[in-house]
Amino acid sequence: MIIDFIIAILWSLSPFGEAKVGIPYGLLNGLNIYLVFLFCFAANVLVFPLMLFFLEKINRYFLRWGFYKKSAIFVARKAKTGSGDKIKRYGFWGLIFFVMIPMPGTGVYAGSIASYLFKIEKTKAFWANTIGIFLSSVIVWSATLASMKGMG
Repeated sequence: MIIDFIIAILWSLSPFGEAKVGIPYGLLNGLNIYLVFLFCFAANVLVFPLMLFFLEKINRYFLRWGFYKKSAIFVARKAKTGSGDKIKRYGFWGLIFFVMIPMPGTGVYAGSIASYLFKIEKTKAFWANTIGIFLSSVIVWSATLASMKGMG
């Protein structure tokens, strides 16, 4: 049981799933529905300060390496084209909406990169990402619970 909580939390921290994968993993493995939501949501929120630290402090050193620089430019272009119009146009609310959509390529990792690229004030960016993560988590949690009732 503790191992399943740890795995759900690790999925929620991972750029390959975030809470969109952590929550269903925990629920489908029989964990407490409220604790799964709480732990996965909290783990996903932790990504924003970690990403900001990485982007502000560590990223500049890695940009010296050609492979990393090409990859970083590719990711930056994807973030700007994927979210740029909405975030530029709607700012805080656009960022919430972008992070909220429970689809691959959206979420707190992309939202953090977009916040950094568009130079959104850190406090506003944190709250926009947190609200977006919360709404996304509610959608995924509700949909997973509803589908589990249909299976039972």
